[in-house]
Amino acid sequence: MIDIRRVFTQVEQIHHEFGPRAEQPLVRGAIAAVLANPFAGRYEPDILPMMALLDPVGVDMAQRLLAAMDVPREAIATYGKGAIVGAAGELEHGALWHVPGGYAMRELLGWKGDRAAYTAGKGEAKSGQPGNALSIVPSTKKVGPPGAALDVPLTNINASYVRGQFDAIEVRVPGAPAADEIVFILAMTTGYRVHARVGGLKAEDISQWNGLR
Repeated sequence: MIDIRRVFTQVEQIHHEFGPRAEQPLVRGAIAAVLANPFAGRYEPDILPMMALLDPVGVDMAQRLLAAMDVPREAIATYGKGAIVGAAGELEHGALWHVPGGYAMRELLGWKGDRAAYTAGKGEAKSGQPGNALSIVPSTKKVGPPGAALDVPLTNINASYVRGQFDAIEVRVPGAPAADEIVFILAMTTGYRVHARVGGLKAEDISQWNGLR
């Protein structure tokens, strides 16, 4: 069911946005895997089995992205995920990425919980203690043609309210997805937008802020 055709990685360093040069450039990276969509061209009522099969894909992509960015995992400050579904598929197929993609990055960055427990159904017990990567991973998805671009949202890994780290990264895989494919995307950055200056909660104040809630 999992048939990967291509893996596409992009990494950029932003030194300035026409203002003062940053002491350290902002590093932003994204990785996209182009997979065959086994549900293309038909309606399948039970698509959940594919979600579990995507778990190792998410883990591998998260590790590859961190390696490509060439920064320590402690430097990662924001993350996001997304999916582009080919025209013969449906939006719900992109939603299969929510758990495999999100938890892959959270666990890479220090999440101490149990993903099975945190996806337990109504009335089922949930267990596990979070460590780092406390925030839900923001996401977006669309159905699109080959070469379609997706703006993947990015927020702080521990507090989605860090205004200076609200961001998005545009991801486009040339020639993908074909009508019977899906592009699954993970994205991470090392921090604030260059020249961020609109106030709000600071990443360095998250621990203090959590204690006041």
